[in-house]
Formats: sequence, structure tokens, C-alpha cells
Amino acid sequence: MAEFFLGGTVDPASHERTGDEIRIDSDKLTTHGVIVGMTGSGKTGLGVVLLEEVLGAGLPALIIDPKGDLTNLCLTFPTLDGASFRPWIDAAQAKAANATPDEFAAQQAELWTQGLLGWGITSASIAALRSTTDFTIYTPGSQSGVPLNIVGSLDAPDDLTDAELVGDEIEGYVTGLLALVGVDADPLSSREHILLSNLISHAWSQGQHLDLAGLVGMVGNPPIRKLGVFELDQFFPPKDRMKLALQLNGLLASPAFAAWADGPALDIDSMLYTPDGKGRAAIITTAHLSDEERQFVTSLILAKLVTWMRRQSGTTDLRALLYMDEVAGYLPPTANPPTKKPIMTLMKQARAFGIGVVVSTQNPVDIDYKALSNAGTWMIGRLSTERDKARLLDGLTSAAGSIDTSAVDDTISGLAKREFVLRQPGKDTVSVFTTRWAMSYLRGPMTRDQIAELMADEREAATAASPAQPSPAQTTSPSTSAATTGSSTSSAPALSDNETAVMPEVADGIPVRWVDVAAPWLDEVDGDRQGTRWSPAIVARVRLRFDETKADLVHDDEYECVIHPLDERIDVTRAIPVDYDDRDLIDRVPDHAIYEMPEAKIANKTFFRDVERDLKDHLYRSRTITIGANKALKLYARPGEDTEAFELRCRRAADEAADAEIAKLRHTTESKVNRLRDQIATAEDRVDVLEQDAASKRNSELLSTAGSILGGLLGGKSRRGMLGSLGTASRRRGTTQTAKKRVDAAENKVERLHQKLLDLEADLADQVTEIDARWMGIATEITELDIPLEKGDIDIQEIVLAWIPVS
Repeated sequence: MAEFFLGGTVDPASHERTGDEIRIDSDKLTTHGVIVGMTGSGKTGLGVVLLEEVLGAGLPALIIDPKGDLTNLCLTFPTLDGASFRPWIDAAQAKAANATPDEFAAQQAELWTQGLLGWGITSASIAALRSTTDFTIYTPGSQSGVPLNIVGSLDAPDDLTDAELVGDEIEGYVTGLLALVGVDADPLSSREHILLSNLISHAWSQGQHLDLAGLVGMVGNPPIRKLGVFELDQFFPPKDRMKLALQLNGLLASPAFAAWADGPALDIDSMLYTPDGKGRAAIITTAHLSDEERQFVTSLILAKLVTWMRRQSGTTDLRALLYMDEVAGYLPPTANPPTKKPIMTLMKQARAFGIGVVVSTQNPVDIDYKALSNAGTWMIGRLSTERDKARLLDGLTSAAGSIDTSAVDDTISGLAKREFVLRQPGKDTVSVFTTRWAMSYLRGPMTRDQIAELMADEREAATAASPAQPSPAQTTSPSTSAATTGSSTSSAPALSDNETAVMPEVADGIPVRWVDVAAPWLDEVDGDRQGTRWSPAIVARVRLRFDETKADLVHDDEYECVIHPLDERIDVTRAIPVDYDDRDLIDRVPDHAIYEMPEAKIANKTFFRDVERDLKDHLYRSRTITIGANKALKLYARPGEDTEAFELRCRRAADEAADAEIAKLRHTTESKVNRLRDQIATAEDRVDVLEQDAASKRNSELLSTAGSILGGLLGGKSRRGMLGSLGTASRRRGTTQTAKKRVDAAENKVERLHQKLLDLEADLADQVTEIDARWMGIATEITELDIPLEKGDIDIQEIVLAWIPVS
């Protein structure tokens, strides 16, 4: 346990030192402390003395310095010579003392030498302080001291098991950030606060590091679908989210805000200790910032400190000190700025972890009385108003009810400069003391140039040790990179002038999707499956209806294409036909997405209307389908029907036509054939009759003739009688010959009729052959028929703004 030498007791009446020293045990500061005093009371000097003692004991201190006075802690000169003081002399003060700067430096060196000797402090004490402590002045948002990367302070904590701890850190960041853009946000009722908190929580749960640019991008395209029981768009409509994103983007777009991403990350452990374990005085000066910026920075630092504190082991001794100079506005009695909750948390819980909290103010009415009641050590200087004194005594009564406040009231009223009433925990009485001489040269706030000169080496070392950070100013318009997996963390790569970590705004009503790296057509549109940046494209789906009445054709087709990249003027003739599936387009925002900023006006609805119009015109002029046609057969191919199949269909149709014509020919020829066959049959019957008649007559002739002649010769007829018989026989021979001629004529007729039948059959065969050849020729008369689109038959069913991964 260390003792902190603050000064010596004085007689309240004579204001003379009594010779007793005022020392505070280090563990007493774990009950926290309050330094109160009006301007000029010496409270800043007391704070410097207290910090010198803490740092001299090898303990680290986190010092929040809204006025810039505590940078004087870095002005310690072991040699105590004028040359050491000279660079820090205020020329105006020298002039007021009727001295040159060199003379005034020598005077100040002598003044400090004597003042320190009056308290038994030598050059060795100063040298010991300098060797014990590493001093660093942090200037968030400025390059004058060591810059502090506030923007990159959204790194996911290593341990997310303590939900309350993580929630407090997120709440502090979000509250401060919203205050920075003028949004008065309550963590329980503000939808802005709820959205941002959930976005950070979601990213951290995925093991992702964030920066402000990435957070703004997530506002435009959140990776979450619901907040509570409501759909996100119902709870916080896209237009309102875009308004918030624009407000936040105003910070990023400001050139001055670029410095907020410079320097080492906001890490409490590295701010309090060097790599070899040496304690540090981390002085965070915010004098150069606006009130809103101070709130943001301070709330973030305090939230980080709370997180760091809860990871420490318990101890009863002082481990580190938080000192806040001029706490007015950070811990008010009624309002709830983002700094109030972490301060109250520290005042209530830090003791168990060995963290002391000391706050300083010139107006007690500026501090919440609950915080005052948690302070065990009180150092009270002169006060300017009775109201301040009354408020202070109320707080002192709450902290130590046994104190005689009326006596304290009288004592406070009689205090001189640099005199304070000291109340320590566990004591019922108070002491009046004057502060010892500070080892640090109390010259007042330093200029930026002086801080830059003082911190030149530290700034260079910090810059060399810090990884390059992307400049948030390079993101210019709001609207999410390869996703991290598991518990690994990643940071966004550096951005070029045409890139942003915030998705550019897209016109209302236009669906936004991200192309899946597994999409089979990604290579065709110049995508890169390993790409870390996202380039905008238009994905379109169009229904085309081809209608041709004479072909009895109504054919619906689907045309899908990608237009990429999106230039200022879109040439739809460069559209790349693809066959995409809805699963190729995902609506989940990739983590750490970096977007190319297109020349095309994708935030304007007119742009998309023009694309639709141009795409329709292009398809109307260029899109046709060609089918096979056989006009003679009145046959038309179907879309997609191959040539061989259509030719076969034509041959079958020609066969059917030829068969029909042959059937008709057969019908007309059949009666002729039947007549001829009937005639042949009749003629053949006639031949049979005539042949039988002729045969009969020939037999009769032979018998009668032979009988007559033989009878006459043998019967002794007379010659005349025999000649008469011979005449009859001769006549009968003539009849027989006539009958034979008739048979020959009938047979000739049959032969002629058979020939006519043969000739008819031969003619029929010739006609059938001609019909078959003619129709087979018709079957091959195939031509091509182009079927164009009509404008009314082009229906654009979907236009999507799709982000394509590129290298």
C-alpha cells in the first residue's frame, strides 16, 4: 500500500502551515473522491499533485481532460533550469511580468526550484517520476498528440459471455454516437438506439469487428429481419433508416472526421500499461472537440473502462485511477447523457476491482447527488455561491452523516487559494490543508503545436505500431464483403475513391439482392467467386409471347439477362443472357461488404424505368423465333422442334395426302374395272356357248354327211339322190364353219377386253406412282418462318439491383 503526499495542514484562521503532512493511503481512493472548488481555487493543481503521487507509485492513470490543463503533467524537468522551461513559456505572461521569455523562463525555473524545496522535493523526485511513468497525450480527432482510433473501437470483445457487460459497452457507444449527430436517444424507447444496438450485437455475435462505416452500411441494409416481435421494416421503415444512415454518414463524409480513424485502437489495457508492464499516464484531452464530440469520446472510453474493469480480479488496493477534470455536463443530476451511466457504474462497482475514481468540478450542482454519496474522499476548496455550498454539504451528509456540516460550512467560507477541506473515509473530522508544490510546470492549457512537439516521438511510435486503417471519409453515401465465420474476426480493407463500406442508395421499390458466389453463371458476368468487393448490376426476367395466327402458334418464352457493369448510360445491347434461379440471388447482406459506387443513378426511379423501356425496345427489335414451315402441307414446326422431327412430320402428312388422292383415284377407277370384268365374264360365257354350238354342228355334219354318202353308195341310191345328199352335207359343212368363226370372234373379244383391263391397270399404276412422287416432293418443300415480337407481348416481370462479387 502506498501513501500519497498531497500537502500539509494549515490553521484555518491564520492560513499558516502547521507542519503536519497530509497523506492518503492508496486504498482510500478505491472509495473514490471528489475535488470541488471555484475557478482559481487551485483544484487543478491539487488534481495534478494527486496524479503525480499515483503515477510516482507506479500505478497507471486514465485521465480525461476536457479543458487541456492536465497535459501539464508532461512538463516535468529534473534539471529545473531555465532552458527546460523556455519552450513552454507563455509570451503574454512574460510580457505581463516585464520580462523577456528567456528571463521569465529563468524566473519560473527558480520559482519551481524553491517551491519544491519548500516541500522537500528535489530533482531526484522528478527524475524518479519520469522514469516510473510513461506519459502519453491522446488527442482523438486530431493529429496534434497521439491520435486515438475512435471509429475503429467497435472491435468485438474477446469474451461475450457477460451479456450485461457487452450491453453496457454497446449502449455507451450508441448513445454517444447518436448524441454526436443530434439524436436524443433513450436506450429503451428510441428506435435509432435499438436498431444500432442490435446491429452491433449481431455483428459481435458473429465474431465480426466493426467500424463506423460498416455500421452505417448495416443501417441501410440490416442483416436482421426482426426487432422484437415486429418485422424490421414495420418497426423502422427503410426510408427512416436511410435518414438515420445519412445523418451518420455526415460524420464519415466530413474530412475532419478522417482523423478519428487514425492512431492506436481504443484499448484500455495498452493505454494503462506499456508492453513491459510499466504504468502509463494516459491523458485524453478533448479541449479541441465540440460538446457532442466530447460526450461521444468520453462515453466510449468510460464504457471500455467498465468492460476492462470487469475482467480484472478483485483487490482491496488501488490498481488504477480514473481522473476526470471538470465533470460538469458528464454527470448531471437530472439529464442522462451517455457518460452518466458508466460513471455511475464505476462509482458503485469499481472499488471491488481496485479502480479509483476521482472527479473534479467547480459547481457541485453539476453533479448527481447519488454519485456524490458514493465518494469516500472529499477535497473541498473555495466555492462561489451559497447554493453550491448547500448542495455540497447535502452530498457530504449522505456520504458521511456523522460530519458536523455546520463547522465544515464555516471552514469552507474561510478557505484561501490552494486550501482545501479534506474528508477521508472512516474519519468523523475534517482537515484543512494546502497542496504541496506540483512537480509539473503548471503553465495552463497547451496549444496544439506544443502538444505536437511534446508528443512527436510517441506519435511516431504509435503510428508505426498501429495497423493501417481505412479512411471513413471515403464512404460518401449510405444505404454491407466476404462473411466471417466461426469466432474469427476481420476488418474492412482500405477503400479507394470509388468504393464505400455503405451500400449506395437504391430507388424505392427496387429489390436489392446479392449474387451467391455459387451461381453457375457468375463467371459469365465477370464475377469473382473469391471477390471481396461488390459491383452493381441489373438482373432482369422478361416474359416473351410469340403469336402467329396462320401457324396456330402461341409460344411463351422467358428471357433472363444481367447488365454489368452499370455505366452512366446503360447499353442494353450488352445484356448477357443467363439462366438464373431465384436461389442465385440472396437477400442477406454480406458481412464487411465493400461496394463500388456506380456511375449509374441507381437511387433514381427514372433510371430503372429507362432501363425497362430500353430493354423492351431492344427485345422488340432483335428478338424473334424461327420455325420450319411447309406451306403446301400447311404445317409449321413447333418452337424447339428439331429439323429431323419436322421433316418426319411432313413426310407423314404427305403420305396421308397421297393415300387420300390414291383412294379417290381408286374409287373412280373401280367402276371401269368392274365393267370390264363383267364384259370379260359375259364374253367368256358367249365363247363357251358358241364353242358348244360349233362342236354340236360339226358332229352333226360328220354323221349326216357320212351316212348319206355311204348309204347312197351302199344302199344303191341313184346318183341324183346321192347328189342331193351330197348337197345337204355341203350345206351342213358351211354351217359348221360359220359357227367356228363366231367362236373365234367371241374369243377375240375376250382377248380385247383382257387387254383393256391390263391397260387400265397399267394406267392406274402410273397415276399412283405420280401421286406418290408428287407428294413426297411436297414433303421436302420446307422453308423458314421468322416470328417477331409485338410490343404488347413483352412483359418485364422482374428488375433487380444485384451486387456481384468482383476482385
